[in-house]
Amino acid sequence: MIDLHCHLLPGLDDGARDLDESIAMARMAQQDGIRAIVCTPHVKPGIYDNRTPGIQEAIRNLRAELARREIAVELFSGADIHIAPNLGQRLRAGEIPSIAGTRYFLFEPPHHLLTPRIGDLVRDLIRQGYVPIITHPERLSWLSSRYDTFEQLQDAGCLVQVTAGSILGEFGKTARYFAERMMEEGRIDLVASDGHDTRGRPPLLSRARDHVARRLGDKEAKAMGLWRPAAVLANQPAAPRRETPRFVAPALSAG
Repeated sequence: MIDLHCHLLPGLDDGARDLDESIAMARMAQQDGIRAIVCTPHVKPGIYDNRTPGIQEAIRNLRAELARREIAVELFSGADIHIAPNLGQRLRAGEIPSIAGTRYFLFEPPHHLLTPRIGDLVRDLIRQGYVPIITHPERLSWLSSRYDTFEQLQDAGCLVQVTAGSILGEFGKTARYFAERMMEEGRIDLVASDGHDTRGRPPLLSRARDHVARRLGDKEAKAMGLWRPAAVLANQPAAPRRETPRFVAPALSAG
């Protein structure tokens, strides 16, 4: 499995507090069957002002520690990017990272208030050549009243990533309801851990993968947890569920 969304880097946001916790999370992910993790600290102006050079340095340092401990999980760069009017400019300038330098990036809408003209922003980013991956829409408090807006964002060209814990009911009944609804409607492209620690929000995917397999079959479970994430890392088209790709995962190299 490949985890495209994990707050693994120590001390950069509300994820791993220190190096020991990062190592424990990586070891837990490896034992769960995860072979690659995209490290995605928050980029939220005024709160988490993470930028590409600092994120890449943290990844290099953590890679060295994992190698020293023989924890075989590959790390890739990324960020959990909150909505901002100059987002495209910052991506083009390399100030904030896309996923492993590809056209894909994690796009986190506000949780409690729908941003005006969010559709215009998304369409502009797509025109610039980027593919936003909407992170955990099932957990957005405005979703129940504006589900049509979410549908429009996906129809415009966004991919959709749902949190593994939401599928399992770990974020409450509402998040699970929308995760199940999206699953039935064929709207989930990717499942990721959004791991923050080893207890409350661990970097685990296997139970959610098994749940998807029971509901939709092994092929779709692999598509959500391996084939499409591998396509993202390779900067290849990540076909949505209605076009489940026959994609052979490439050999991953650090990047």
